[in-house]
Amino acid sequence: MEPLSLRHLLPRTGRPSLPLAVVAAAPLSRRRLGGESGARRLVPRRWRHGARPSVSAVATETPRTDEAPSPSPSPSGDGAFDWLDQWYPFAPVCDLDPGAPHGKTVLGLSVVAWYDRAAGEWRVFDDACPHRLAPLSEGRVDGKGRLQCVYHGWCFDGAGACKFIPQAPALGPPVHKNGRACVASYPCVVQNKILWFYPRTEPEYRDVLERKRPPYIAEIDDPSFVTAYGIRDLLYGYDILAENIMDPSHIPYAHKGLNPSIRKYEDPGRYFEHDQEGGGPIKFKIEQASINGFASVSERGNWKFVAPCTYYSTADTDEADQGRKKTPRFMIVAFCIPVAPGRSRLIWAFPRNFGVWLDMIIPRWFYHITHNRVVDSDTYLLHVEERKFAMAGLDNWQNACYVPASSDAMVVAFRKWFKNYCKNQVVWATPQADQLPPTPTRDQLLERYWSHVVQCTSCSAALKAMKALEVALQVASVAVVGFLAVAKGTLVTSAVQRTAVVSAAVLCFVASRWLANFIEKNFYFEDYIHAYL
Repeated sequence: MEPLSLRHLLPRTGRPSLPLAVVAAAPLSRRRLGGESGARRLVPRRWRHGARPSVSAVATETPRTDEAPSPSPSPSGDGAFDWLDQWYPFAPVCDLDPGAPHGKTVLGLSVVAWYDRAAGEWRVFDDACPHRLAPLSEGRVDGKGRLQCVYHGWCFDGAGACKFIPQAPALGPPVHKNGRACVASYPCVVQNKILWFYPRTEPEYRDVLERKRPPYIAEIDDPSFVTAYGIRDLLYGYDILAENIMDPSHIPYAHKGLNPSIRKYEDPGRYFEHDQEGGGPIKFKIEQASINGFASVSERGNWKFVAPCTYYSTADTDEADQGRKKTPRFMIVAFCIPVAPGRSRLIWAFPRNFGVWLDMIIPRWFYHITHNRVVDSDTYLLHVEERKFAMAGLDNWQNACYVPASSDAMVVAFRKWFKNYCKNQVVWATPQADQLPPTPTRDQLLERYWSHVVQCTSCSAALKAMKALEVALQVASVAVVGFLAVAKGTLVTSAVQRTAVVSAAVLCFVASRWLANFIEKNFYFEDYIHAYL
């Protein structure tokens, strides 16, 4: 198994995007600070009825890794975190097909990314055609490299300007040049092989990239490193995802059987009470806490949270071994993306500079088998936890939860940041329902196809190939039996020959059944029951 998937510091998550089942929704109004009104603070969506020059770019500069993006002054001037003055990851570029548009929801915004062949750049638009608001993510890139809405065929260039309306007479008024025929375009940039976008479309934000950039991880672009990417949608909220990733002490328990149990740090005085999972104290020291996030130092390495999405750490390295030409290094990089109330998205990247040759022979989908099991193993726990937090009220989090150990220091630091600068809520870019969505059934909560496979080019290709192989094995088993019936007494005359033919048919059939089970468990759904591990 790949070293990355076995690291004891691996972050975890999980969420499918299937329709939700019944169970009463937990209200979010109780998540606010005491005395705050029940109305969620909403920022109206900014529709832009006019094309503007492209603001997409590919990051070519190399920002310093120790620099966090400088905060933009809050519109209210009260030091609150400005959710709309941030860059948000859309997806790893390796999971984006340049030949098709890709739709996602980020911060409550429905956006579509597509590759503009004319400029050789990715674009991010509102996912709504100005004609009848049909989703452009269901469209196509036409032969001229324009984004085409497949509802009525309207076509748009890389700046969002409408270039063709099939229903408008060629000799009639140029209605396609009207500002209302244009699509809002967001600033976007490819950095660290991830497509980022900025959730403002007004003209004053056209050059926002010159003022602030997404957080930069130098190791990802280092040619001596290889990086394994992944993406998955989750059925719990942004804050639950973020605090979960910042909590390494749960890993031996919530992910039992998925990571090696190695007792690395002894607890003086603990002679008799040990558990088989190998948990123990972890000392964290929180530093540089501010509106931009915070840093943490521990015996297991340095960790940093750059608000609102980026969390990264360096794994254990032998700092004393400075004589070696290259010290093996492994990093965990996680991007926690707010999608909607009760929904979030995780993008992970694991840069390493050892075992580089493994990526030449092991496909990415093979790593994702273990990564998705890690995701599933605590999905239900976190989904239920979020609803209990909502019932208690996030302003009462520290009273509702007992967190006496130093291992909870990063979780506490995040909760303080979320309360002090965000008032325990995400400021969505569009109006959102003031309650959590209903709890789905367990198979929907843990499903993998919509939450991961359709978003991952490697897993999608593997699933397609395996389904074709399954059908081929079934056809082969039937064909072998048919051959035996036809050739009996002619080509197949001895008992040994008949046994060999029947064995081949049985093997093909058994292999097809095994493959079908493998496909179901790794690409659709596999339950995770902690009691039997």
